[in-house]
Amino acid sequence: MAFSLLPPLSLSTILSSPPTASPSPLLSTPLFSLPFLHPFKSHHHLATSNNSTISLPSVPIGHVPDFSRLSSSFSSFNFRNDDDQFGEQSDGEEEEDGDGDGDMDALEHHEGSKRVDMEEGISSSGLPERWDVLGLGQAMVDFSGIVDERFLDSLGLEKGTRKLVNHEERGRVLRAMDGCSYKAAAGGSLSNSLVALARLGAHPVGSPPLNVAMAGSVGSDPLGSFYRSKLRRANVNFLSPPVKNGTTGTVIVLTTPDAQRTMLAYQGTSSTVNYDPCLASLVSKTNILVVEGYLFELPDTIRTITKACEDAHRNNALVAITASDVSCIERHYDDFWEIMGNYADIVFANSDEARAFCHFSSKDSPLSATRYMSHFVPLVSVTDGPRGSYIGVKGEAVYIPPSPCAPVDTCGAGDAYASGILYGILRGVSNVKGMGALASRVASVVVGQQGTRLRVQAAAELAESFSFQFKSSDIRSDVGSDQISSL
Repeated sequence: MAFSLLPPLSLSTILSSPPTASPSPLLSTPLFSLPFLHPFKSHHHLATSNNSTISLPSVPIGHVPDFSRLSSSFSSFNFRNDDDQFGEQSDGEEEEDGDGDGDMDALEHHEGSKRVDMEEGISSSGLPERWDVLGLGQAMVDFSGIVDERFLDSLGLEKGTRKLVNHEERGRVLRAMDGCSYKAAAGGSLSNSLVALARLGAHPVGSPPLNVAMAGSVGSDPLGSFYRSKLRRANVNFLSPPVKNGTTGTVIVLTTPDAQRTMLAYQGTSSTVNYDPCLASLVSKTNILVVEGYLFELPDTIRTITKACEDAHRNNALVAITASDVSCIERHYDDFWEIMGNYADIVFANSDEARAFCHFSSKDSPLSATRYMSHFVPLVSVTDGPRGSYIGVKGEAVYIPPSPCAPVDTCGAGDAYASGILYGILRGVSNVKGMGALASRVASVVVGQQGTRLRVQAAAELAESFSFQFKSSDIRSDVGSDQISSL
């Protein structure tokens, strides 16, 4: 058996962490139906296996929020279908990640630092007064490596599956890995997007660097300190205080030589995200709140999501929702649409997830799903793998061709694309197709490398290229508009 990298932290340190109660099973019981919040439920007959184009129903009053409430920080969008205003991105990247994601520092010694106090949380000194983006999601540490099938058989694991494990099961797998090489990272779909955004935003284009933060739930164990430290080194501040005596969630990813991934998730403290005064204060000081779809899987977290979205709108912030996973949408369809129908300004999804939101069949086109969803959510971003992507606004959709690259690893492409959309909004991009082209370029760079994180050097080169395009074209509108005028 062989793994990729050998961090210095012994797994025995992790295994000595006190267990929390076993996580509750994922919720699967459907909640009460709110038809006025779920526009697609009364139109299931429109999605037929023989028809990939549907007739859109009239839009119910109140489903499209008024963007005039937004801060003047966000410039107007328009639907120009000009040629792609961004050049092609070169294939691949060779350099290392640049933030030391393969190294685990002496995690036990973060408790005394000025930035982190393991009892009280984050010191306010040195933090910005307002955040450009605050992500709310699951904070999970990823352990990953290459194993053979005998390793899986010895632990009774079924290849290619994903399952929740309890503290004892996690310990059994980690003990089997102890002494072997593996890679540890501050994982998660949302953290991928936030790191890419922070790295792009570290290079000013006539504006200050972007301030990016994340909130969630980690324990007061070494892994919680590791997660916080890794994000901070990537210029993403993890601001939620640690849960005393809590154990941080982990995902163990075991990849066999045939590229099949077996995933074991231990939720630990990460299974509960409470809307405490710290989180409420953060939400009140952000321009864009991004809610990770995986949170909808956690017991009682819908209350936290609802309160966060309410406060975000009350403070004139945009609310973005990531779809995360088709099965997650299917299990929590009502919850998703309750939030999206009432609060979402932006939804990020891939083509399968968009169809799931619409209850469309696999034969229905992502273009139809994008158009349909955009009647109910102001800005809809739908990626369709190597076929490109779509951006929808008010029943219209613009096709974004893929940015050419030599594919190496498609994992994390959607996360990178979302970071490009957020970057475009925050930098005042006013052309919807241009914003999509920007996002496609960011995604192509990640697809052309090994690993899910946009690398530091690649981000610098992209930001420089985008800066040149901002200055030499009309992709950026005049500063000072107080609404998205074309909506």
